[in-house]
Amino acid sequence: MRFDKIPPVDSLKPYIKHFVISESTEETTYKIFPSTSLVIGFQYQGQLASITKGQTNQLSTAGITGLSDHVKVFKNSADIGTILVFFTEVGLAFFTSCPANELFNQSISLDTLFSKQTINETEEKLALAQTDSERIRVVERFLLSQLKVIQRDKLVIEAVRLIYESKGTIRISELNRKLATSQSPLEKRFRKLVGTTPKKFASIVRFNTVFNDLTTSSKSLTEICYEHNFFDQSHFIKTFKRYTGETPEHIKWAE
Repeated sequence: MRFDKIPPVDSLKPYIKHFVISESTEETTYKIFPSTSLVIGFQYQGQLASITKGQTNQLSTAGITGLSDHVKVFKNSADIGTILVFFTEVGLAFFTSCPANELFNQSISLDTLFSKQTINETEEKLALAQTDSERIRVVERFLLSQLKVIQRDKLVIEAVRLIYESKGTIRISELNRKLATSQSPLEKRFRKLVGTTPKKFASIVRFNTVFNDLTTSSKSLTEICYEHNFFDQSHFIKTFKRYTGETPEHIKWAE
């Protein structure tokens, strides 16, 4: 399996974290854990399906997946090739007026947000492309054609920064105090741009920090639990299992 990260052109860097070229010769079922990026995917060969409660649902060859608060299961066909576009936390708003929270826990066809003709033309160009660089250029041209001039929401951007700075452990009351705002207006703006509430986003950031510690350090589960402000270990295990489908002990042992 191949999973290559590629940076975007400078004009897209404020909105796109990176592209990924993902290819696999084998049919595979795999899990995707919650992350802080909305993701667009173009399958230039092969097919992708989601699996929910044992039901397999074929996905569009051009789709978008919003933020999620639980593990998702996908199944790809053999000989699949995909370009993934990972947005910055507020990046989607510069390409579509669709509120990011409407995509929460969703994987939908990309032509729901963009012109069907434009998506079809982009897919046709991807089918003709022969190299990674050609495929990336096709997707970059699509994104640049949709780029809109809008004002950056500095309050939400600063909220995102503070949440990352605390590794997801900041209390919402403390976040509001530091931003000199109240919960309701911040939450409304945050959900629209980022895709979920500040509290849920912080929980996802904290999970990813915990997961990184769990899989890359020699710390015990107890040490990791308390370092990340999980003072109730049963709550820690319950939260972790929701995000991964596994207990932390199983993940750590598997690594």
